Amino acid sequence: MTDGVIGAAPCAPGGTRLFFLLSKTLGIILLPTNLLVGLGLAGALLLATRFASAGRRLMVAATVWLALCAWSPLGKLLLYPLEARFPPWDAANGAPDGIIVLGGPIDADLSLAHGRPVVGAAGDRIVAAAVLAHRYPNARVVYSGGSANLVFNDAREADYAAELFEGLGIAKARLLIERRARNTLENAELAKALAAPKPGERWLLVTSAFHMPRSVGLFRNAGFDVEAYPVDWRLGARADLLTFSTVAADGLVRSDLAVREWMGLMAYRTTGKIDDLLPGPAPKAKQLSQR
Repeated sequence: MTDGVIGAAPCAPGGTRLFFLLSKTLGIILLPTNLLVGLGLAGALLLATRFASAGRRLMVAATVWLALCAWSPLGKLLLYPLEARFPPWDAANGAPDGIIVLGGPIDADLSLAHGRPVVGAAGDRIVAAAVLAHRYPNARVVYSGGSANLVFNDAREADYAAELFEGLGIAKARLLIERRARNTLENAELAKALAAPKPGERWLLVTSAFHMPRSVGLFRNAGFDVEAYPVDWRLGARADLLTFSTVAADGLVRSDLAVREWMGLMAYRTTGKIDDLLPGPAPKAKQLSQR
């Protein structure tokens, strides 16, 4: 793929199919909100059986843990090591050759339903990438995002990304759109195939701060050395870590995000897809040798 062409990378590797199926079944079931509500309902059903005592205990335990996830600092404490792993990008090293944006900001199903891009959570990824693209007019922009649905339909994030970037003043000729990736592993492999980075080129990876360790680890495993450009922080200063949430939904979202990310890190580390449980910045000596 040459500069100035909007296109798609080759088909996603079949080796990621198991990860995708597990993340959309077991991974979703184990999210704190889903798991605890499910356990509470199971306890309620047991009340009508001879295991009513066990049902009451299960309901109490599920309620207490749900409250902890909702209002306690638990979600913040789980998210902090992820968000703090990579520092803000240092612009002093010069202009990048390319910018990679990972999917997640665009709600593909709602976009398909309304016939226009609908941006949900993590919209900071697109805004930050557009700002970078204006600041570095020679940098190519790769957007990688297909459908994360277990049952596929015609809704693909990347199909709406070009319209958004063009609306933000980024020329169509600079955009490379990858629409087949269903998870971060495929993001890394397919973005590399589309970008075709040359030796010595510097590419920025734009994604949410909590998602950056897993993303960088997978890009390294794919042989694509990238520089982290974290955005979309969900936490403030370190002093806020032990504060309680006043809105239950906020705490539950943080807890679910953190647990999902840690599960992904453990799964990829166990299967050798990443080299460290919590990938971090490359040693300075390695960074210098790559330049």
